[in-house]
Amino acid sequence: MSKQNDAELDRRFMRAALHLSQRGLGGTGSNPSVGCIIVGADGRVLGRGVTAPGGRPHAEMRALRQAQEIWGDAAQELLRDATAYVTLEPCSHHGKTPPCAIALGNANIRRAVIAIEDPDPRVSGRGLAQMRAAGVQVEIGTLADQARDALGGYLRHRSAGRPRMTLKLASTLDGRIATATGESRWISCAAARMRAHAIRAASDVILVGSGTARADDPALNVRIPGLEASSPARAVADATLRTPLDGKLMRSAKQLPLYLLHAADAPAERREACASAGAQLIEVPRGADGALDPAAMLGALGRYGHIEAMCEGGGKLSAALLKADLVDRLVWVQAGIAIGAEGRPALGQLMLDRLAAAPSLELVHMEPIGCDVLTEWRRRS
Repeated sequence: MSKQNDAELDRRFMRAALHLSQRGLGGTGSNPSVGCIIVGADGRVLGRGVTAPGGRPHAEMRALRQAQEIWGDAAQELLRDATAYVTLEPCSHHGKTPPCAIALGNANIRRAVIAIEDPDPRVSGRGLAQMRAAGVQVEIGTLADQARDALGGYLRHRSAGRPRMTLKLASTLDGRIATATGESRWISCAAARMRAHAIRAASDVILVGSGTARADDPALNVRIPGLEASSPARAVADATLRTPLDGKLMRSAKQLPLYLLHAADAPAERREACASAGAQLIEVPRGADGALDPAAMLGALGRYGHIEAMCEGGGKLSAALLKADLVDRLVWVQAGIAIGAEGRPALGQLMLDRLAAAPSLELVHMEPIGCDVLTEWRRRS
């Protein structure tokens, strides 16, 4: 087989490993959701794995285990000539499980095709070195850009100490989320709302403002049949702790984690009542405008181990995240209706005095979804 064909085969299996890795998004804690596919010399898939819920076992260990379960006594010989396709450098440090790099070496894997190096200082380059020392032929860089996108939450957490932030908005054509009287159900169609729940399922924490918590009384869980267990933790930017004690969020705080991000001057009696209801209170500083500092809020969520965050509004919080350049991905659903200037805007005030200061995003995807249109934008690097 030619080198060109070999390279295309590597891209094909790495692409499959990247697709596999997306199954774990939102469920692996502070660990990355990695995909691993082990392919025999004859092109047969011997085993595959994705990081398990909670972060362990890792993808490589699950793929090796599956190969053993499927092929039994023949597995040892089949693995000897196999190639492992892994979306992130295998771990090299001893934690709750042995290093995956050593496990692949002990299995006598012939080649390891790795998409990107792990920036974690406990691993960075060491996993590659351990495999090479064990005689594994290591190649790195296959579909690296796609891997950086797939692992964006983990990489953002390691580089900035905060989760990757996906801002999801649903509005009319003229950018309104409700009429002047507050009517908003439903602006987007059923198919678009289900997509929003799929994004929730791929997140490990969902953030809203206190105004949204009071006005909409959301549950912020996943309501796609079969994915209910993928509901993320919930967080409310609530400086003075006004989230209703009898609302859906507070009533479910003991079943599904609820963070209340509040200011230092939040009333003591409200702190006590919210804590008694089961909410986790996190004090964050106010910014220069008097509102909770958005970078501090995301940093706090990062310290709790969250790597994939989603924000569903409201307008003031969405504007604050955009203005602070904290939105990594914007998913905007537009319905084919118009409300007019008297309607409530999807974004609050940005207080811009010149166009050059406006948040700038790059369009990466557009599709019709039901009777609406979904566009996806990414922050410019």
